[in-house]
Amino acid sequence: MNSPTSTASLRDLLSREIKSAELLRALIVVGPMVVAYFISRETALLNLGLVAVSLLIPALRLHLPPKMIAWHYLAILLTFAALFLAAPVKPLFVALTALAGFLAVAGTRYGEHFRTLGNWVFIPAVYLACEVREGVSASEALRHAGVIIVSSPIALALVCAIRIYDQRRRSPAATSFGPPAAEWFLPAAATAMAVFAAAGLVEILDLAQGQWVMWSAASVVVGDLSASTGKLKQRAIGAFIGVPLGFLAGLALPQSRVGYAIAVLAATLTLISFSRYIVGFGLRCFFIALAASFAGGASGIAEERIVNVLIGGTFGLIAVALTETVWLRVIRKVRSSG
Repeated sequence: MNSPTSTASLRDLLSREIKSAELLRALIVVGPMVVAYFISRETALLNLGLVAVSLLIPALRLHLPPKMIAWHYLAILLTFAALFLAAPVKPLFVALTALAGFLAVAGTRYGEHFRTLGNWVFIPAVYLACEVREGVSASEALRHAGVIIVSSPIALALVCAIRIYDQRRRSPAATSFGPPAAEWFLPAAATAMAVFAAAGLVEILDLAQGQWVMWSAASVVVGDLSASTGKLKQRAIGAFIGVPLGFLAGLALPQSRVGYAIAVLAATLTLISFSRYIVGFGLRCFFIALAASFAGGASGIAEERIVNVLIGGTFGLIAVALTETVWLRVIRKVRSSG
């Protein structure tokens, strides 16, 4: 029998690791998508959960009012539509994806917390633009994208309802994007370079689940080379542990539509529910691998996900190193000429 001390310790650990308030709100906005999927058997509705949680994260962190959430929503849809329509023209898709990566970071020129908003435009737009085309015909991809766009106001309404409820329940906190970033161009340029290289490789080699490469390339550009290396280490550890464990768990369980939907829901919730990035990312990898197993498509999933994370992260590190080196040379030349 567990002692009261061990039970209290476990409770303290969970309270530190899990952000229960954010988890509850994420369940409220993503849960209805899973219910709708069960009723309609429309897989596009599960992807809509990513739009919902992408709206929710900046809304909670930055205390956004409904009007700002609506602008964020439009930015996601427009970026997704542009990348989706550009996808058949590979050079155009690569260029637009790099531009989206640049703009996601360039907003910090007006406030450092614009990075949060920019990230949660870039991530869902790129992910969905790749996901809806994976392994289906052009007509089916267009139908899938149409369902997401037509149904997306539901996600917007749920997130706005959460924010209105929070504002009425407690005194509303002022929206703040923080002070302008002194050096915004270098990380923006590094992100664009990394995403350009990652998207180019995905298109040239026709890599499956290429969104993981592009996502990883952008996500490790978090500051200087040391900080970016630390971010890549966390992602690598999470992928090396989470993906194989999810794959093994899937082997022990039968293929199931219910299991698939729950695993997708859990993977989506990991984007917001954990205090430590490495824990959230590791569990995300676990649930995505588990979802693939439930869907019967887990062949090669472990190697594919891990390799994609490492390739994208390496592009991010190289881009950070290059921009830092070039910038230092420019500074030296300016100082020597002065």
